[in-house]
Amino acid sequence: MVRRWQQLPLDHALSGMPRVRLLLEELAGRAVPDLGPTVVMDQLTVLVYDACEASGPGEASTRHTDTAHVQQGLADLRRSLSESR
Repeated sequence: MVRRWQQLPLDHALSGMPRVRLLLEELAGRAVPDLGPTVVMDQLTVLVYDACEASGPGEASTRHTDTAHVQQGLADLRRSLSESR
């Protein structure tokens, strides 16, 4: 995801920002500061990590569902960025 984002021309990255921000806020469960296209993948990386950690080993029954939801969100985002080329 990060590599793909870095390869996007700036105008495509800017047009993809709303989709990325939507996923960020979904993962965070609240508003996330808009720090621009240069930093947004760092924010996404941290929030994906946090989401996976939050469904730790003590919650095995919900862990699969949570990580599957994160994976689907990332796959959808990746696909939408590829389509916007």
